[in-house]
This record gives sequence, structure tokens and C-alpha cells, in this order.
Amino acid sequence: MDNNPLWSRRGFLGMGVGVLGAAGMAACGDGTPSTPKVQAEVPQELIDAAKSMKGSSMGMLSQKLYSEAANAALDASIKKFADTTGTKIENSLVQADAGDVVAKIHAEVQGGVARDLAFMTDSRFVAQFHSLGDLEDVSDIVKALTAVYGEPTAESKNFCVFDGKWFAIPYHFIGLGSFLRKDWMQDKGITPKEIYTWEELRDLCLAISDPSKRRFGWGMTVNRSGDANGMIEAIINAYGGSIATDDGRTVKFNTPETVQAVSFLADIYTNNKYKPMLPPGVAAWTDSSNNENWLAGILGYTRNQFSVFADSKTKKNPVYENTYVFADCIGPATDKPLMLGQSQAFVIFKGAKNAALAKLLAQYLITAPALLGVAKEAPGLALPAWEKVWDADPYFLNGDPAFPIMRKITQLPLPLTTKNGLNFPQKASAGQQAAVGAYVLTDMMQQVIQGTPAAKAVQDTHAKMVQIFNQQGLPQ
Repeated sequence: MDNNPLWSRRGFLGMGVGVLGAAGMAACGDGTPSTPKVQAEVPQELIDAAKSMKGSSMGMLSQKLYSEAANAALDASIKKFADTTGTKIENSLVQADAGDVVAKIHAEVQGGVARDLAFMTDSRFVAQFHSLGDLEDVSDIVKALTAVYGEPTAESKNFCVFDGKWFAIPYHFIGLGSFLRKDWMQDKGITPKEIYTWEELRDLCLAISDPSKRRFGWGMTVNRSGDANGMIEAIINAYGGSIATDDGRTVKFNTPETVQAVSFLADIYTNNKYKPMLPPGVAAWTDSSNNENWLAGILGYTRNQFSVFADSKTKKNPVYENTYVFADCIGPATDKPLMLGQSQAFVIFKGAKNAALAKLLAQYLITAPALLGVAKEAPGLALPAWEKVWDADPYFLNGDPAFPIMRKITQLPLPLTTKNGLNFPQKASAGQQAAVGAYVLTDMMQQVIQGTPAAKAVQDTHAKMVQIFNQQGLPQ
């Protein structure tokens, strides 16, 4: 796997192997390495449990966070655990938006060379790995953690549990939100609202745009990227459409509601009326592009994980003070945003050579001291996934005005129901996750932008989804 471009090798942590030097740390503004300030202590009960494992080793995969300092802080916590327990832990980053991450990891599990532990976004990956038979049951660990730390996030109970058993351990909650430039709104005499319809947001983005001042209101692409996938699916759901039925087993994409949503979104990119609010090159953006352009101060709106918010705060970018945060937009089928959030969750792969150590490491990394370093480097992006961890450090309560909003999202009574009877979150579906991961949604939008009628593009995409569901063991 050393030659696999999907992986970013981190090297061995602990047992005197010092890879957390200049190469392992995020660079400061002057190019020198920064050292995470938080050195999280390992609970004595975990040290005692690891005594018999001293000298052993394990491999871990970490889904890359869009904050190098946060990745470095995670490394520091892992190194602390390894040093304290006298073990070796190899941590590598994985780029989740590569499109083939599930296939590659599955091949490694089949070949007996997979890492012992990984954390991945629960709503995007866990059902796929479970469907492939790649995951160990971790219900014992979740039960033990619940006894100590209270309930995990509401959404994780949907995406990590199959047939009453937990196959992933909630790690940290990922803040998701929508961001507007409140100073641009103020310049136009516009007062921010708590909730917008998608149509209102579109019109607002046009109103605050001024290309002569390099102000472009609509900071989202429909090119292949995780952010585009999320936006497209969110708009379809708000209009009353969905990829699958609520049980996650049957494709139901080809509906009038989906066609209406796709037509609305495509109009933004094809109607000359909206051209002034589209930033240059938006048609070719990747996942980092809206982050970069938001931080450059040329976007009026973007929808993202809190990585962009975190970067603006930690790097003292003036955009931070001018950011208005709101949950998401509503559509014809919704009266409240369908913003559930996501969690990163630990999974232990079948055939793990050191599953016992992997379970201990997971139990350590969810604690407030271990999570704090990551959370401070990525404000709002990495928040507690467990009820009592929220209350374990003042930072999680008061570190940013957006945090209480995020905590409310973790505790939302679910499901949220649309006016036409869909329930979100829908049951975790390997078919749905695979379809989104295959970028059929963004490819569909490209078809429409290039002239294919929305109804035809939706019909074609439905057919592709049927093939994907069949491949995932969900016959249509």
C-alpha cells in the first residue's frame, strides 16, 4: 500500500519512533512546524487494560480532515496513547472523496492486509462496509461508552446500527452548515433570517453579488465533489424527492419532485440572469475550491462542513467576523431544514490483527482531553459525539457561538418528516451511499446543464442507481 496514491503515509507513532517532527506537523505562517498545545492524558483504566499489549502494534486509517492542524492534533493524541501504553500505532490519512475508497479498503480486507481501525463518515460509508461484510460488531464498546458518557448523537443511531447491533463507534460530530457574508447583506440593507427557502437564498445570492468588486454570491459547484453531492441531495430532499424509499432498499429517484428540484438547480447555472453571482471557474471546482474561495473573501454563500468556518477562525481571517451561520434551506416539501449532521465513526475491520488495542484507542480518542486538541484546531468541525463529553470541558460549551446550535442538532428528535411522507434520516443504505459515492448526482447535473431535459436526466440517473443497488445486493 506504500505506492497507493490514495494514502498519505504518517509513519509509526510511539515506541520512540519520532515521526511527529517537521513532516508530521502543520506549518505555521512562517513555515515552521506548530506543536499542538493539548497533551491529552490517557485514563488509567485504559493504561491498565493495555498492559498485556505492550510492544504490540496496529494500523489506523484517518479520514482526512480539511484542517492540517487538526490532523496534526489527532496525531499528537495517538502518539500520546502509544507512548503511554508502550505500543506502536501507524496512522495514515485517507482521502474520502476519491470515489473508490470503499473498493480499495474492501480489497485490503479481503486480502488480509487492512488496518485494524479506521474512522469514516457514518452516513457515507458505514452501510457500504457492513453490506460487504467488512466490519466487526462493536456493540460491547458502545454499551460501555454509553454507561460512562451518556447517549451518542441521534443520527449515529441510524447510520451505525444494523439489526440492533453497532458496527461503528461514534467518534466526533461533524458540524455542517450554511454560511453567508453578513457584511455584504448589510451593504444591501438585507437582514439575516434563521431559515431561507432555496429560492430565497438564490435571490439573495444574486442581490449581494457585484462582479466589479469580486463579489460572487453563489459559492457552490455541481462538479464532481462531496460538497456538490451534499447540496444536490439536500435540494432534492427539500423538494420531496429522494434516492430511495425510507427503508433504503428500493430506488425511487424518478419522481416529479426530483425533476422539479433538478430543474431549479440547473437554472442557476444556465440562466443568464444568475450569471453575475457565479464565480469564475465554478464549473470545474473540486472539494477544496469553495473553501479556498470563501477564505479569499470572494463568495457570498457556501454550504460546507465547518472546516471553512474553522479555518477562518483559527487563521484570524477577517471573513470569520463577517460570517452568518444558519442550518440549511427548506423547500416545497419541508418546513424545517433537514440538517441532521454527520459523525465520524470508528470501525474495526474483519481480520484485524490487534482488535483489542484498536478498541482501547477508540475509547481514548472519544474522550474530552483527546478530542480537545482536534476540536480547537477545527472549531465546529470536530465536536463531541457523546452527551457527557460536551459537558466535560468549557470549550465545547463556550468555544464559539455556533457550538450550541451544533449541540442541538446532535440531539434532534428523529426522524424529520417531509410533507409528502418521507422520513429523514432514511434507513442506512449501501445502495444510496454507493450511488452518491459514484457521483451519479453530479453527472446528472452536468447532463442537464449541457442541454438534456431534466426529466430525461433524472430517468437516466434512476436507471444507473438501479444498477448500483443491484450490485450492492439490493435487487430492484
